[in-house]
Amino acid sequence: MPKVLTAPAMSRCIGCYACMLACARLNYASFSPRHAALQIRTQGGLQGRLVADICRACREPACAAACPTGALRARQGGGVLLDDKECIGCRACVGACPLQVIYWSEASRTPIVCRHCGLCVRYCPHDCLAMEDVGATVEVADAE
Repeated sequence: MPKVLTAPAMSRCIGCYACMLACARLNYASFSPRHAALQIRTQGGLQGRLVADICRACREPACAAACPTGALRARQGGGVLLDDKECIGCRACVGACPLQVIYWSEASRTPIVCRHCGLCVRYCPHDCLAMEDVGATVEVADAE
């Protein structure tokens, strides 16, 4: 069953960026947290709570629809998969994302998109992030 990344317990986040560093290093071979598919930031000011800017796994992703080459395609369960060999670097996907959670890598000239792989979840020391079954989300919605 497909899973998607969620951030159910951001109140426990201390801003250590371990999740971002894990994503950047293991998925994009970078030591920079700016090359992570998720970004942790303050909601506002120094005293604002921390929030996770992550892909919400759209069922009909606007980023994939905007891609002229099909380099981004819809992923089973929501979100997208990137075929970086097909990407021409037009950045249409970056502008099309309604949540602005697709980032651009100048180094690879390709978008940085969440793969919903769960690496960030494994490296979060405070269990702020989780991988959730797509079917479980639908069942809860149907039960209400």
